[in-house]
Amino acid sequence: MPTPTALAFVDLETTGANPENDRITEVGLVLVDPDGQVREWSQLVNPGQDISPFIEQLTGINNAMVADAPPFADLCIELLALLKDRLFIAHNARFDYGFLKAEFARAGHVFRAPTLCTVKLSRKLFPQHPKHNLDALMARHGLVAENRHRALTDARLIHQFWNIIQQNPGVEQVEKAMLAQLTSPSIPPNLDPTVLEDIPEGAGVYVFLGPEGEALQVGRARNLRKQIFSHFASPKHLQINQSIHALNWQECAGDVGAQLLESAWVKRLRPQLNRHLKAWPELCTWRLEDQGQGWIKPRLCLADEQEFSLQAPCYGLYKTLREAKEALRAMASELRLCDCLLGLETRPPGQPCSGVAQKRCKGACLGKESMAQHSTRLLSGMTRVKLQAWPFPGPALLQEGAEAYLVDGWRYLGSLKAEGAEGDIHTLLEAPRPSFDKDIYRILVRHLGRFQPLS
Repeated sequence: MPTPTALAFVDLETTGANPENDRITEVGLVLVDPDGQVREWSQLVNPGQDISPFIEQLTGINNAMVADAPPFADLCIELLALLKDRLFIAHNARFDYGFLKAEFARAGHVFRAPTLCTVKLSRKLFPQHPKHNLDALMARHGLVAENRHRALTDARLIHQFWNIIQQNPGVEQVEKAMLAQLTSPSIPPNLDPTVLEDIPEGAGVYVFLGPEGEALQVGRARNLRKQIFSHFASPKHLQINQSIHALNWQECAGDVGAQLLESAWVKRLRPQLNRHLKAWPELCTWRLEDQGQGWIKPRLCLADEQEFSLQAPCYGLYKTLREAKEALRAMASELRLCDCLLGLETRPPGQPCSGVAQKRCKGACLGKESMAQHSTRLLSGMTRVKLQAWPFPGPALLQEGAEAYLVDGWRYLGSLKAEGAEGDIHTLLEAPRPSFDKDIYRILVRHLGRFQPLS
């Protein structure tokens, strides 16, 4: 692949990191034409919102400087012309490309360009180095700049880096590293390729949809973009890829949120290729009740009616009442417990349970062993399936990034943003309480140490 000869080295300054809420304050371009001519273009932009003191200190751009600058909409046509038919090169290119694409969209224009990220390029060419930010590149390659964190200055730094790597490691190695980035991923034939541009690199959940909008497969990922593209590139997924006509995704704060959302989507959408998760109306568990004189008897309870508290331990989760009783019978046979004392069989007092004749019972029903001995063996068996108790007297929060998950008695009540969450907490607590969900329990119990009780 020959090195593209029309290049645009791009850097932006912005009011923040989110292209949906934040805006561009400055654009800097270094343009290289096919004949080798180099031109520069820079422009302050009125973002239509205040610049925070932190951003002002970082970039040196303040509200007074942009007060008389044109809004981005007034620069659209000129900027589109400057970037047309050029390779878009930026340091952390998804950031700059994403901001420009969002600003163009708000102004009623579609912007698309092949992009090359010099962070990824540096990692590929110089894997022995741990850092690849612009400051690290300046120190490593002797790049020179004034007014660091201004758009044109940083665009010049990227251009300097580009010129240096043409000599060392050389054009051939640069082109090879570029090819790894610029080669288009395999895309399902019925999927609009433009939707792939917006797939984020954060954690989240995705769903592939068929020709009628039916859910084919739901998945979760720590990096949505990487996971989805690897799915498209895998030969073993060729058949499903032929059926994909659309895809949706939702970002999450982290892997816990992705697991919770994946469980909800699988239950709601019932995708063809997932193991179907579902609510079990008869989901049940065992509780142990003291009958006196050393006799402890299991009682079968619906899981949805339990609080799973430290004061009332629960044992095992079973999809149906029948499954629970079969599990108890298997334990009784293994530990030589009495079916009558377990409540699995009813006989008149003094008559042996069926297990005595089959030598499955040690004879607690006939007084051949004490109730306490029988109960000790029962407890040893039940301990193997004991569920984690909910250790708090009420709801608790699990924090993940800027999001928190509200949980009570292993029921997931909902998520909320960390800032200004007090009102949201009351709303979630006042909402109808969700049913106990076996899959949610298994997700949350792995993170018990991260919960903080509500004060």
